[in-house]
Amino acid sequence: MSTRVLIVDDSELVRRVLKQMLDRDPDIKVIGTAEDPLEASEKIESLEPDVLTLDLEMPKMDGLTFLRSLMRHHPMPVVIVSAYTKKGSRLAMEALESGAVDIVPKPGMAYSIGEMSSELAAKIKAASAARLRHHATEGHAPPINRRDHTFAPQPTAAAGQAHGVRHRMPAARVGASGGADSGAPMQVLARLQGTLPANRLIAIGSSTGGTQALQYILSRLPDNMPPILIVQHMPEGFTKTFADRLNMLSALEVKEAEHEDVLAQGRALVAPGSKHMILRRTGARYWTEITDGPKVCRQKPSVEVLFQSVAKATGKWAVGAILTGMGADGAQGMLSMKQQGAATIAENEDSCVVFGMPKEAIKLGGVDHVAHLHRIPELLHKLAQG
Repeated sequence: MSTRVLIVDDSELVRRVLKQMLDRDPDIKVIGTAEDPLEASEKIESLEPDVLTLDLEMPKMDGLTFLRSLMRHHPMPVVIVSAYTKKGSRLAMEALESGAVDIVPKPGMAYSIGEMSSELAAKIKAASAARLRHHATEGHAPPINRRDHTFAPQPTAAAGQAHGVRHRMPAARVGASGGADSGAPMQVLARLQGTLPANRLIAIGSSTGGTQALQYILSRLPDNMPPILIVQHMPEGFTKTFADRLNMLSALEVKEAEHEDVLAQGRALVAPGSKHMILRRTGARYWTEITDGPKVCRQKPSVEVLFQSVAKATGKWAVGAILTGMGADGAQGMLSMKQQGAATIAENEDSCVVFGMPKEAIKLGGVDHVAHLHRIPELLHKLAQG
């Protein structure tokens, strides 16, 4: 049965282009379009679409306000089609926190028309299978006590910021000789030397529904965690805003990864959109390579690319986690990590928005622990201690 889609955008040109794109896919049927939220409300009632595509900047009622109202009164899967701008990426992050399933840049921005056509269709299909709930904020799983690093009810990092600014070390990069930038103070070099601490490195991969899952996990980890590398399927231009958002909510330092960033305790690096992130090792030094290249498992950034590089570079000194998402990206890589002796975790079906990537990793035999999202922060903390 075809996925029934309603397109909501104030631009007639964009509505027409999106419809033409989606009409090429035999598994998707565009049942209507709307130029503003008021018209969309009427058509949702009369046409009963399976998935909505939604612009965020529209007249009469902005898309974010409409989305929040929709999720309260008539929850349904929504894919945001957002402008590739600073404001657009900020609004898109707010939309994901408000219940949207995924985001795609508008035509002619981060993707070519052809690339966006396949990307939008894939995200709509994933959205149609999504579980509609704010799974990342449900329940009462406690965050870690950031003083003694044990799990106990404590205010989140975001709440703690009201009492002061967190002081973090500046980012360091590998220089031409393989060392950190020569201008960094010695105390910074001591912390950011790029060698793994006595515990482990953590690699996390996620897709549909992953933004909320990652927010849940990182906001509950202490600042003494080993280095964390993250691949979240997200378009170019949106990953920096996402990393900045995580940075505000976490005791960790979170940033969009750059080429030759060194690994550091207490730092999480998010792969930039439309680029692959690879873990490299030179002797005892570990750093990131940010590279272009073809999609892997139909994705860029690809979880598979990251996990395979971690398996090769770290062997048993790693923990891998694969979270909610459509497809099989990262499944084979997680198996490779396990075969090298790394500890591996998959989010369970009950807490996944889409139980695709974890399911495939489990089927391949690459998973040691299958856990509800609420258990994963504590499990990561425990396994990272070796």
